[in-house]
Amino acid sequence: MFRWCTDEVEPRDRFDYWREVRAKGLFGVTAELARERRADFVGEFSLRQLGGASLVELKASPYTVERSTSDIAATPGDAICVYQQLGSGGWFGGIRASDFSIANGSFATSHTDLPYRTAPLGAGGFHLRILKIPLSTIPAQDNRMRELAPRTFGDPALAPLLAACFADLGEIAGAATDAGSAVQTSLVQALGHLALMERGVVRPGSRRGQAALRTARLSQARRLIAHHLQDPNLAPAMVADLLGVSVRHLHMLFETAEKSFSQTVTEERLEQSRRLMQEKPERLVADIAASCGFESLATYYRVFNAAYGMAPGDFRAGTTDRRYPPSWPLRTHSRPLGKPEPRP
Repeated sequence: MFRWCTDEVEPRDRFDYWREVRAKGLFGVTAELARERRADFVGEFSLRQLGGASLVELKASPYTVERSTSDIAATPGDAICVYQQLGSGGWFGGIRASDFSIANGSFATSHTDLPYRTAPLGAGGFHLRILKIPLSTIPAQDNRMRELAPRTFGDPALAPLLAACFADLGEIAGAATDAGSAVQTSLVQALGHLALMERGVVRPGSRRGQAALRTARLSQARRLIAHHLQDPNLAPAMVADLLGVSVRHLHMLFETAEKSFSQTVTEERLEQSRRLMQEKPERLVADIAASCGFESLATYYRVFNAAYGMAPGDFRAGTTDRRYPPSWPLRTHSRPLGKPEPRP
């Protein structure tokens, strides 16, 4: 991952460096800011290659951005961009598109080589993620992909799926270790095809459309599980209803994953309980078990011991006196945790 911020440059030179070296040289855009405001300019960004795409997160003081025909000629991209607005909001306009605003948490898509202008709406400036997917890496080749002028992502059914994949990719980018390249590529391809689906280039019923929907729904299902861990009634029917699919379809999604639905729930609850024991050593183990959704203290002890080979109290003591590392490994199981293995 490459990171850079304006703290590395003298204050009087920060915006000029940002404009000439970072904006124009790296992103292929023209940045402008009134001279009297340049002394207060600050900005930072990170860039990481994931699954054949580039993921950028950018924060900066307010300024205006333009990708002109001359910028495009100098630095052609031939890629699909998916933008996630994280700040107070932004404005987009272009020669071939109507002006539009994009709210916090919303998305927009475009082809890189069409002119546009953009600026933040609030005093907080820019804060956004940009996923740039080269067209050469997208299996669904279609000339219409090069005609996608900037437009907000408006499909209410697809937007949550896009958000789930984007969140997973952001977590991979921020993790200390890399996830598998297959996982990265799957998420990038899903994001690209979801964006093209929303723009009418990829059909939802096509092979690529269905693959993107499966990846995104599995990503969203895992996030729904994590959000509802404290609910002891967390079950496939509950998640399927929130996801808008049948229970059978939900189980089919997890058939392609490393862990089943029940294993995913159990592992997430165990991981949460370990974090709580480390962060809140004063809390009772029974209280932690209940807060993580375990139906009883006996169940929690049995499942924890099956996963880690020790009781919760021993784990807590070990993390306190450093006999055991905080990242004590989870035992691998070929069946849901807590169920006895068959005797030979």
